[in-house]
Amino acid sequence: MPKILKPTLLSLLLCQSASTLAGCPALLDGEVKKLHTSQTINLCERFVGKPLVIVNTASYCGFTPQFKGLEAMYKRYQEKGLEVIGMPSDDFNQEDDDAEKTAEVCFVNYGVTFTMTDAHPVKGPNAHPLFRNLAEQTGQPPQWNFHKYVVDKEGRVVAAFPSRTTPEDADFIAAVESVL
Repeated sequence: MPKILKPTLLSLLLCQSASTLAGCPALLDGEVKKLHTSQTINLCERFVGKPLVIVNTASYCGFTPQFKGLEAMYKRYQEKGLEVIGMPSDDFNQEDDDAEKTAEVCFVNYGVTFTMTDAHPVKGPNAHPLFRNLAEQTGQPPQWNFHKYVVDKEGRVVAAFPSRTTPEDADFIAAVESVL
C-alpha cells in the first residue's frame, strides 16, 4: 500500500511562492479600495496580464483636465485590453479629504469610467506599494500630480511621463500603443 504523505508547510510555501512568482508581477501584489465605495480590488486578479497606464491624480490641480484625455485614451484602447488606474493623492496638497468630492470631480465632472482608487500617498516612505514599485522600477517617483506610467503585460514599466505630458502627446500615445 503506498504511503500518503501530508504536504509540509515548507512545500506549501514553495508551491505558493512559485505560483505567485509565475502569475503575478510584484507591481500588482496587493489590494486597494475603489474610490468612494467599500469595494476592494485585488490588483493581481484584476490587472494581471493587461497593459496599464497608472497615474496619480488630484482634484484641484491645473492638470486635472487631463482626466478628459485619459478617459478618451481609455475608451480608444479598452478593446485592446488597456486598463487605466488613477490613484488620487494629497501629496501635493491638491486633493480633497472627502472621497465623495473626489468622486464627483472624477465621475461627474470628467465622466471617468476607468478604475479610480481611494486616495493614498504616492511618494516617499508612506507611498502605496503600487507607487513604491513604480518608483523603484523607474527611479522616478511622481514629482507632481498626473505623473503617468505605462506598464506592459508582464508588469514592467516601459515609460514614465511627467505631469506636463498630456494624454494626447505623441510620445505618450506611442508608449501606450507599444504595450497593447
